Amino acid sequence: MIGRYCMVRTYSAGVFAGTVEMLEGKAAKLTNARRIYYWDGAATLSQLATDGTSKPEKCKFPVAVDEVFLTEVIEIIPITDKSKASIDSVSVWAA
Repeated sequence: MIGRYCMVRTYSAGVFAGTVEMLEGKAAKLTNARRIYYWDGAATLSQLATDGTSKPEKCKFPVAVDEVFLTEVIEIIPITDKSKASIDSVSVWAA
């Protein structure tokens, strides 16, 4: 998974989409990572990682961060080019 753009779910920090730079046990470092705070238009994370969202206007994805270090990683799903384009099309959600 190193070097790939992936969906990474953690035990307590939620879900992120980003490039996996490091994996060690249950820890991962992602770069260019967006938190997937809320999504609509995909039934599961697997579908979101494969097909993207059909309702980007309803998703809540905050601004990307340069890097994030995550612990308690429980799932990593590679993101397709189609899904990455969909995720990138979601406007930055901010309060």
